[in-house]
Amino acid sequence: MMGYKREQYSEVMARINEPRGKMQVIVGPRQVGKSTLIGQVLEVCNMPYDSYSADDVVGASADWLAGVWQTARMRMDIRGEGKRLLVVDEIQKINNWSETVKAEWDRDTREKRELIVVLLGSSRMLIEKGLTESLAGRYELIRLTHWTFPEMRECFGWNLYQYVYFGGYPGAASYITDERRWRNYVKDSLVEPSISKDVLMDTKIMKPQLLRQLFELGSSYSGELLSLTKVAAQLQDVGNVTTLAGYLHLLDECGLLCGLQKYAEDDAHKYNSIPKFQVHNNALRNVYADKDFTEMAEDPKAWGRYVESAVGAYIVSQAQICDYKAYYWRDSHDEVDFVLHRRGKTIAIEVKSGRRTTNNGLPKFEKAYHPYRAFVVGSGGLSFEEFLSMDLNLLFK
Repeated sequence: MMGYKREQYSEVMARINEPRGKMQVIVGPRQVGKSTLIGQVLEVCNMPYDSYSADDVVGASADWLAGVWQTARMRMDIRGEGKRLLVVDEIQKINNWSETVKAEWDRDTREKRELIVVLLGSSRMLIEKGLTESLAGRYELIRLTHWTFPEMRECFGWNLYQYVYFGGYPGAASYITDERRWRNYVKDSLVEPSISKDVLMDTKIMKPQLLRQLFELGSSYSGELLSLTKVAAQLQDVGNVTTLAGYLHLLDECGLLCGLQKYAEDDAHKYNSIPKFQVHNNALRNVYADKDFTEMAEDPKAWGRYVESAVGAYIVSQAQICDYKAYYWRDSHDEVDFVLHRRGKTIAIEVKSGRRTTNNGLPKFEKAYHPYRAFVVGSGGLSFEEFLSMDLNLLFK
């Protein structure tokens, strides 16, 4: 896996070799290969560099960060370097990191110092909060998503069934022959750190147990509509619908679980709708599933639910990179599984896995909203392989 390079590798390489303009910030959910990517870059980098991780430092503080920056400057002066690279991983672990970064970056700008800066972090929420508050105009984002079907196929030789069931976590790929071990790895090394470090550590959560229950229940219902009122009734810990909606937003920000809203022309109807739960990575759904891999692959009805969730996971995980909003649509019994909207263009997508009876949703939606494109993925349309392998930007071309 170390040898496999994601497409963002060449983007990072190109940007660090440009004259100093903006700092580069690499963001994405946990365990999608941010640290591996920067490691690959540093291996072949011709520039002198310093690389740190706030994860390796007990009580990494703003003072520590300022010290790291100062050390890089001193090395440049002592060695007479015209250009140097500074990399700081897990930047979100440092309190008030953005104010420190702003002060140091602005000083380098004033002193016309060619110190190239790359920051990495896993909590999208925290990183983007810090960026928008202090660093406007000083950075460019490079987003890493969950691994796609072509990446898992190319790197690990997976087929469609494996990707639909085991999802897109490269670190878990070597455990799929032992499902118990795979489940434990996903729960202990992916889910738990994401929730305890990215959500609970950084946000005042009144009921952490409720958030965990919401995540487990929502993940197991991925691809299905479920009202938050019903969710509240199912959870042991009493929480009102507003609290649950807030928790769902936090889980979405960390690239775990979201609740898609119903597509409507006006915002009020969108926000009052029943959410359609959707994981960002199908591993998160299936780690709580009641069927193992073989049972899923041999049961056409189960396969339908799993593959619909995998299509949804691909759509929501690509939404920020491709800059669209994702919804579903429903009118009495007719529905459209996914509606994508970007700058005046609407795309309607119906997923058919063979388990469904015909649904008049697509023609009905076309008549009401005149989408830019409307098509089927699965039986009688684009194959699942084709859809999960395509650049979703092409839908808006």
